[in-house]
Amino acid sequence: MSDLPFDLPQEQARELAAALDVEGKILRGLEALGPVAGRDVLLVDAPGSAVAAGLQTLGATVHQEPVSSPFRPTLPDESVDVVVGMWSSFRGIDAADLGEAERVLRPSGRLLVVHDYGRDDVSRIAPDREEYGLWTRRNGPFLAAGFRVRVLHCFWTFGSPEATTAFLESAFGEAGAAVAATLKRPRLSWNVAIYHRTRGGSAEPDA
Repeated sequence: MSDLPFDLPQEQARELAAALDVEGKILRGLEALGPVAGRDVLLVDAPGSAVAAGLQTLGATVHQEPVSSPFRPTLPDESVDVVVGMWSSFRGIDAADLGEAERVLRPSGRLLVVHDYGRDDVSRIAPDREEYGLWTRRNGPFLAAGFRVRVLHCFWTFGSPEATTAFLESAFGEAGAAVAATLKRPRLSWNVAIYHRTRGGSAEPDA
């Protein structure tokens, strides 16, 4: 699922969606780096997600596009203020995909790409994911392409230790059970990266 960091069966996907970022840090991060409130926003492949609902709550006009390879949004040139990709899109940087994002952005428009960052409890479930390695480095596809990164310290939060263990075991098997055995509270630390740049290559406004 595009609005989740892992592709899971429907039942586990619903459980994870309810546990993700209950503090709303991802939406606040998008607003800080956009902004997105009251803007025209292209949200890639996340219909019905908490982020989509949150953007609408902030007064954004949300345009939805499915993920595709190559990325070819149907919107006209210079039609949105912000493009937001959530996990499934912009997996690394393809020059043509980046060009299409810039095509639909207005001057000074912002491209915000959300991925997992690692160095947390969640990354111990599947430590070999590419998000946790080259993507975070200065010579990786994002930072080398003029993006900066803001890391948000989020959580997967469950109702009890038993609920946490039951979910991790059902969703991730032995790897999930091993992580659950190390937790002292019913939540997993989860570092989320928002890679961000302005149309044309600038990473402002974030320092």
